Amino acid sequence: MYKHFRVEVTQWVAHVIINRPQKANALHQEAWIELKAIFDNLDGDGSVRVIVLSGEGKLFCAGIDLELLMSVVEFEKIPEPQRTRELYEMILHLQACVTAIEKCSVPVIAAIHNGCIGGGLDIVAACDLRYCTADAYFTIKEIDMGMVADLGTLQRLPKFVKPAVVTEMAFTGRHVGAAEAREIWLVNDFMDTKETMMAAVQQMADTIASKSPISIRGTKTILQHTRDHGVSEALEFMARWNASKLLSPDLKAAFQAVQKKKT
Repeated sequence: MYKHFRVEVTQWVAHVIINRPQKANALHQEAWIELKAIFDNLDGDGSVRVIVLSGEGKLFCAGIDLELLMSVVEFEKIPEPQRTRELYEMILHLQACVTAIEKCSVPVIAAIHNGCIGGGLDIVAACDLRYCTADAYFTIKEIDMGMVADLGTLQRLPKFVKPAVVTEMAFTGRHVGAAEAREIWLVNDFMDTKETMMAAVQQMADTIASKSPISIRGTKTILQHTRDHGVSEALEFMARWNASKLLSPDLKAAFQAVQKKKT
């Protein structure tokens, strides 16, 4: 169904693979639109409980395709204030493509090998869990291109990565390797090879998929709300959410399974 991604669903787990290896998995306009469509569609798919996001070829994602970046130059021909308005709308559109990952109600696990560059870091910052290979590296590349990273890296990373390190990365564009990435909480863990990483990620996805779908989706919703709000407001939201969802078929099934000593 998709030109620039492969999507495979097996036993509750959807594998979304960026499939532009000839472009180092850099995303042009059409690919960004497809990314949003994929996560919007999977969000409403009852057969999907977990999503694994990975990349085909030699690296995970080289960010925004130069084709898309070069098209920005064409905006110079547009007079103000129309130019600023159209650029603003384009940036909001690309931000929405990344935010679709965060808004997806099921957990998204990023499986990163080799380079995670620029827009690729925007993408993994919107995921819930991140694992990588020992040769992986992460870089906020926009600073070397005379730009400010604008698709979510600077907004999301400081929420779970040491802010001083994010600041240093944003100012310098330096590479952060796998060991450091784990140390600063950018990734949960790293493995020697892509094969061992994908096996570990699959095991994690299967474990999550075996849990109550209502509980998993609710936990993701609550964690994101807590991240963005104060404790008292988050507790109020939690109470309202549980009051409407607590007495679910999953709760009864879990009680019965405990009594019968079954899964």
